[in-house]
Amino acid sequence: MSAAKMRNIGPKSAAWLRQVGLRSLEDIAAIGTVDAFMKVRRAGFKPSLNLLYALEGALQNCHWQEVPDARRTELVSAAEAAIALLPPPRGRPAAAPVTTTHHEQAPVLAFNLFDDEHGSDTTTD
Repeated sequence: MSAAKMRNIGPKSAAWLRQVGLRSLEDIAAIGTVDAFMKVRRAGFKPSLNLLYALEGALQNCHWQEVPDARRTELVSAAEAAIALLPPPRGRPAAAPVTTTHHEQAPVLAFNLFDDEHGSDTTTD
C-alpha cells in the first residue's frame, strides 16, 4: 500500500514520507512508528504529534484517535527522547529561555475633534 493510500495519512504527510524513502506500510512497519516520525523530522519537516499517532494508527489499522492513551504516552516519550538527541539546527543557536522586555510608553495626548465643548462646529461656510 502506498503512503498516499494509507489510513490516517493525508497528502502532506504522504509527501513527507515519500521524500524520506518510506513509500509503503511495510517500510514504516520495518523501522517502527517513532523511527519513521524521526526520519521525517530529521529531514527538516515540522511534523506534529498527530503524525506520530497517524503512523501508529496506520500500523494498527485504526483511526489515529483510537490509539490508546497508554500507547500514545509511550510514543510521545520515545519521540521526546529521540528529539533530545538531535543536534541543534545549523545556522541558528539552540533555543534560549524567552525573556520579555517591557518598554515604558509615553502618554498619548488627546485632542478635541470639535471647536467647542458641545460637539458642534462653530465655523461657517
